[in-house]
Amino acid sequence: MTGWRRSSSPRPSRTARVRAVCMTMTAAAAAGASLVTGCGVLPGAPGDSRETVKVMTFAPQETRATNLPGMPAMAKAYERWAKAQGGLDGHELKVITCNEENTSAGAAACARRAVKEDVAAVVGSYSQHGDAFMAPLEAAGIPFIGGYGISEEEFTSYLSYPVNGGQAALLAGNGRQLANVCGRVSLVRPNTLAGDDLPELLNSGLSEGNRHTSADILAEEDATDYTAQARQARKKAGSKSGSASGSGSGSGSDDRPGCVTAALGERTETFFDSFRRLPEDGRKIRVSSVMGSVGQPLIDRTGGRNGPFEGAYVTGWYPDAGDARWSEMEKVIRTYAFGDNRIDPADAGVQTTWIAYTVLRAVIHSLGTADISPGTIARALDGGVEVSTGGLTPSLRWEYEDMLGTPGFPRIVNSSVTYQVVRDGRLVAQKPGFVDVAKTLANSVSL
Repeated sequence: MTGWRRSSSPRPSRTARVRAVCMTMTAAAAAGASLVTGCGVLPGAPGDSRETVKVMTFAPQETRATNLPGMPAMAKAYERWAKAQGGLDGHELKVITCNEENTSAGAAACARRAVKEDVAAVVGSYSQHGDAFMAPLEAAGIPFIGGYGISEEEFTSYLSYPVNGGQAALLAGNGRQLANVCGRVSLVRPNTLAGDDLPELLNSGLSEGNRHTSADILAEEDATDYTAQARQARKKAGSKSGSASGSGSGSGSDDRPGCVTAALGERTETFFDSFRRLPEDGRKIRVSSVMGSVGQPLIDRTGGRNGPFEGAYVTGWYPDAGDARWSEMEKVIRTYAFGDNRIDPADAGVQTTWIAYTVLRAVIHSLGTADISPGTIARALDGGVEVSTGGLTPSLRWEYEDMLGTPGFPRIVNSSVTYQVVRDGRLVAQKPGFVDVAKTLANSVSL
């Protein structure tokens, strides 16, 4: 594979070397001579020379479209937690944040700043402009760990180490989730380059349940009203009561409702507000979306069990926010976020940032060295370091044989999603465990 590989016989860690020296000097120490200065000192304790590890987290903030301020805020909370723990394997963690502005220029500016600041990695970040930020990082050899999964380059660059299957896995999984419950499906998605891939992914999942292809409804990602798109989506998804479900079902007429699924990021709320304002016309419609477009914070502020998302189907990457496996992250937020209201533990961006920093921590501990650089981190990841996320994802590893290898998404190592549903105003698991959509992703390439 491309990238660097670590030697199969890594050099002993600094901790091991210190222990060996100390053992040979025990007799001299017993004689009263102060010959063992530094012996018994754990990495990161006073007198240790371990360097600070500097990283960057970037995400769009204060824009007219998608905003994820919780990602850099979570990174700063993690920085404070790491300091309280004595660092990451004794290394002080310094987090630099950058507003990506949801523009190509903003993404490139953040990447150039990362290079200028000499960071060891970019961790837990969001940008749909992979072509703008990845090239500067590659030129400087800086690994990109645990991006949100919204840009193509995150799954093709040899220096990208994704922790989830990105938007691609969500749409493929959403198609499979809806295939057995919907007659016809309308997809409302951004009229952008990144949005152009979404119909094929959704349709690949729908095809596994013998559903017809979805109706593709284009929308501007920064619009303030989606009435026209809502009306079109409802019309193409559902037939009026008493009429056949139509040729879109793929299996003849049945009583299954039509489904409208939207993947507009932050503007998904605006779309469903327009959708619920449409006058009733007798059509049976269920609503659906993917994590990052719909989450518990949105459900709460739109009325919970009395809101428009009650009964909605949602595809996610991780267990639902009420799962006990998030308890460690929640404790860090309670203790080290200092009431920062940008951080919501149910937000997919916050969750992805936590998992990305879990990877960084595991890599640094695996190295056990005083000097951490972009090259040593990339070599460790390429060399097979395996990361447990406490069940929030399957175990993560980025060796060649672990990667999906499908054109368009070759570097996906976690092709699992979760199926969730809104019941009594809470996102809960529709079915337990993870669903692997690797085959669905592969099939989408041939559509």
